[in-house]
Amino acid sequence: MKILLNITGKSQYSADIRTEFQNSACGPTTAHVILNYLCQNDEKVLPHDINELYKLLGGTKIGLFKWRLIRNLRKLLGDDWCVEECTITQAIEQLREGNPVAMRFDVYFSWQFLTKNKPLYKYHWVPLIGYDIKDSELYLTIHDNGGRNRDSQVRSFKFDDNRKVLNFVKIEPIKR
Repeated sequence: MKILLNITGKSQYSADIRTEFQNSACGPTTAHVILNYLCQNDEKVLPHDINELYKLLGGTKIGLFKWRLIRNLRKLLGDDWCVEECTITQAIEQLREGNPVAMRFDVYFSWQFLTKNKPLYKYHWVPLIGYDIKDSELYLTIHDNGGRNRDSQVRSFKFDDNRKVLNFVKIEPIKR
């Protein structure tokens, strides 16, 4: 089975993001990309640009902590939204329902910095936008949030090679 959501990515190094935020703007960029997709630019839900989200979500020079993303995004979005940590199984279910998921690579807080296996990133938030199963192996598809002078690109990687450093946060509107 294969799922790939048609999401427009954004580079955290875009000219409209403050220079001093760019190196650590992956969390707010990820939240912005996901909310733009889920809200179709509904100004009531997403009146903030990435620079504002950086401050509102509690971004720091070393990045955005998962607990801060969850707590501050809940405050920002209100009771009509569910923002919480989830498992890979729940993340795949979110993708099947058409919801992208915020995914974090983190070798530091997972104590994987001395491992021989090198994950795709050491510490980085990205929108998880799809998955595929090939030869009984799970592959995840992300927007990588770009680089200096490079737009965000869609990338796929084998889940098992990165599983120990991955965290997932679902962001979904509550259906009433």
